Amino acid sequence: MINLENTALFKDKAYIDGIWKSAQNGKTFVVTNPYNQQELAQVSDFGPEDIPPVIKAAESAFHIWKKKTAAERAIILRKWYELQIEHAEDLARILTTEQGKPFPEALGEIKYGASFVEWFAEEAKRVYGDVIPGHGEDKRIVVIKQPIGVVVAITPWNFPNAMITRKVAPALAAGCSVVIKPSEETPLSALALAVLAEKAGIPKGVFNIVTTTDSANVGKVLTDSPVVKKLSFTGSTPVGKQLMRQSADTVKKISLELGGNAPFIVFDDAVLEEAVQGAIASKYRNAGQTCVCANRIYVQEGIYDAFVALFTEEVRKLKVGNGFEEGVEIGPLINSKAVQKVNSLIDDALEKGGKIKLGAKSESNENTLFQPTIMSDVTSEMKFAKEEIFGPVAPIFKFKTDEEVIEAANNTEYGLASYFYGNNMNRVWKVAEGLEYGMVGINTGMISTAVAPFGGIKESGNGREGSKYGMDDFLEIKYLCFGGVQ
Repeated sequence: MINLENTALFKDKAYIDGIWKSAQNGKTFVVTNPYNQQELAQVSDFGPEDIPPVIKAAESAFHIWKKKTAAERAIILRKWYELQIEHAEDLARILTTEQGKPFPEALGEIKYGASFVEWFAEEAKRVYGDVIPGHGEDKRIVVIKQPIGVVVAITPWNFPNAMITRKVAPALAAGCSVVIKPSEETPLSALALAVLAEKAGIPKGVFNIVTTTDSANVGKVLTDSPVVKKLSFTGSTPVGKQLMRQSADTVKKISLELGGNAPFIVFDDAVLEEAVQGAIASKYRNAGQTCVCANRIYVQEGIYDAFVALFTEEVRKLKVGNGFEEGVEIGPLINSKAVQKVNSLIDDALEKGGKIKLGAKSESNENTLFQPTIMSDVTSEMKFAKEEIFGPVAPIFKFKTDEEVIEAANNTEYGLASYFYGNNMNRVWKVAEGLEYGMVGINTGMISTAVAPFGGIKESGNGREGSKYGMDDFLEIKYLCFGGVQ
């Protein structure tokens, strides 16, 4: 059991149409603590047969919720935000226990996640249309925006709170109802949000959470349904492509935030100390388990040795362990498969001439703690150059010219986040415009915020979350043509 001040936040059943429900067949699945593998809960394990009533409930609720004024929806969302802030420490305890990230980092995620609810509570009242000059003397043209309908949000385990609020807040603000399918690794954070959503006054059926280990078949029912008008997914590129295919027959509106392979470039005119701290913040946050973390660090040859030396010195100070221990900055990887994946990438690099400057492979799949690792003498032939690491390993490449590093940075099918440090303004603009990514961090390793559009290009997905643009994916544009005006 998790030590909570408000024990009502701990739920182990799905939340459907305002009711906490078990699966029809009574099945459950075990949720464990990734730090010590202790069992935390046995959660309802919904199957495909459980999903049609969920969709029906969301459809019925949509027709009621969309009729509320934007101000009414904003008041309810504001209350949900305030409850998340009020219970932030309990939500963070749940998050750290089921996901592993250090408690201060988890608390940061809760506040970051809540910021989307606050932002979109305000944006609900700013869904403006247009009046367009008519094409004839008797014509008047008006453009209005309306909620798209029932929305399905499929969210990952690495940010089990913020990835829900980032999708759900704009959907609710627009007037849509939602069905959320959280990762089976971290359903408790999602269910705690449902407790607070209910308390905030979000009507039954507007906010639903399906918990399941049968993601493929449950997802198929959701994507096949003509009632579901919009799918928002954060996860791997292969799964995103499959969901896109499945949604084609019903021509759903889709937003996808998929894999990344973020370059982190350090030019010779960068402030070295700032670049090192930015690289650490980007690379080792959440034990490297983020889609926007630095995956490939490129350092210009003139400062390569100095960067590696200082970076190694600073990374050595990072403490690894239980997320509730004082001073711990890196928690466990999510499971043993994640450990095996990172180990395999290190093996590949070692076989091709890479060197471990700090850290080592994990020798135990049972203990998912992984020491922060730095690898030098990395080349483009290694898997590090092509595959998302999703672990606390920093491969450092050496480059000579601006043109060379821009080409190397863009040599991937992914296009989510990128970063670079440098101070020559001509270079800053050239590189910022030349990088083929949806987001570019310039002299910063932290770019996520509710006020900016988060999203990628190429095979990293489509659509944007956050900012004023984040409402667009949950709205339909309707053009009204008035004729016969005398």
